[in-house]
Amino acid sequence: MAKRLDHNVSSPAGMKALGQLYGYVMQSGLDPQLIDLVFLRVSQVNGCAYCIDMHSRDLIKRGMDISRLVLVPVWREAGELFDPTERAALAWAETVTLVASTGIPGADYQAASAIFNDKALTDLTIAIGLMNSYNRLAIAFRATPAAAA
Repeated sequence: MAKRLDHNVSSPAGMKALGQLYGYVMQSGLDPQLIDLVFLRVSQVNGCAYCIDMHSRDLIKRGMDISRLVLVPVWREAGELFDPTERAALAWAETVTLVASTGIPGADYQAASAIFNDKALTDLTIAIGLMNSYNRLAIAFRATPAAAA
């Protein structure tokens, strides 16, 4: 698919604002590898090839083993390969990303809040919202994944 436009060029101030939010998320106290894991899962749910490629590469750079990386889409079936914090973050990422169909049930909130304190859960939700925004930009304007460039 051909790139439609370069959103970084057409709206530098808007992209800078998103970048500032990304900066906040990365200094929020959440584990950077957990953030990248959540970014990857949100991107998989949304079908964003550009971001899936980027965050897979980021996780490999952070030392994630390929055997874990390839099982992210089926993390629920991966047993103890993902720790309780990762499983809670992945579940929260899915329910928040799919808010129109999930409505984010009380059970999902209770499960996430059993692992994350209020600040961490808020920051995790900000990270999920940010990645949903980035996914929509990349998909709408057909950003080319590095693997396909």
